[in-house]
Amino acid sequence: MAALAARRRNGRATVWGWAAASWGAAGLTALLAYAIARLLGVIADGWAVPWEWPHWAVAGVNALFMAWSEGYRGFQLRFSPRCAARVKWLARNPAPLRGLLAPLFVMGFFGAERRRVIATSVLALAIVVAIVVVHALPHPWRAALDIGVVVGLAWGLATFGWWLWRVFTVPGFPVSPEVPAAG
Repeated sequence: MAALAARRRNGRATVWGWAAASWGAAGLTALLAYAIARLLGVIADGWAVPWEWPHWAVAGVNALFMAWSEGYRGFQLRFSPRCAARVKWLARNPAPLRGLLAPLFVMGFFGAERRRVIATSVLALAIVVAIVVVHALPHPWRAALDIGVVVGLAWGLATFGWWLWRVFTVPGFPVSPEVPAAG
């Protein structure tokens, strides 16, 4: 126990820390990839229905909007760098619960500042509501909207990988993992 505490004070990752960090990064990556794959199936089903100009217009505008709002503003500027910082923090601060639930920790569902846990939970609930609402739409409207979601998620997956690479290669990574001071 004293050796683990000394390693934490030295700020070095342990084998358990690397395992937890790897699980957290892989779990988040798998979640995003799974969502993209599922939505690509929905989009493919949407091609079975004839598309008219309003469907194409909604798909195009929504793809641009989701690239900007979900991909760039949501993932690239906020979610991905913070999750990457939490992966690095987890590598250096392993604990049994954080390791077991590493993907949820990395996303900020627990072990984060109170405002982050609340924001993450509210956003997750809003996403579930949006999924239910869009799922009720008929094709091709559903497919037209899901195209934008795939664009945003793919952007998010790519930027998470990029930020993950940067967090471990850039000295003094400037993004906070937003963990409470007690850690």
